[in-house]
Amino acid sequence: MSREPDRKEIHRLVRARRKKGAANDGVPGEEILGDNVPGPTPNPSTNLLLADIAMRMGTYVMRGGIERAFLRNRYGSDLANDIVDNRSIAKTLSAIVVAKMAVKSKVGAALVGTGLVGKVLYDHSKARRAARRDGDATLLGRVDEDS
Repeated sequence: MSREPDRKEIHRLVRARRKKGAANDGVPGEEILGDNVPGPTPNPSTNLLLADIAMRMGTYVMRGGIERAFLRNRYGSDLANDIVDNRSIAKTLSAIVVAKMAVKSKVGAALVGTGLVGKVLYDHSKARRAARRDGDATLLGRVDEDS
């Protein structure tokens, strides 16, 4: 069984690699990396940026598809598209902020999770017909605002 190196060992290895590269031609780590940088460009920083943008775009597209799929069974395809497309900037930004808070820390995840469970329990405690009427009015109001 091989053990993972601790922080001090990693720092020692990084310093050793930098010294080897500096002895060659003044470019730190050049002999370690060579020209074999994976990705579409030879610049690792640009490759990281491209990967980040691609992942964010993918999650954005996937999120929209999932939202439409949740609404499609009840409201139909065209109305589901209108509902998702007519969301206000404030609701979109608040969803992003809450998701970031949940991802960044365990406390944030606990707070957001508790809030979601509370909201689900609250919605279930309301009468079914009243909840359905309120939800329909809210979503259909978004469509009417745009029309």
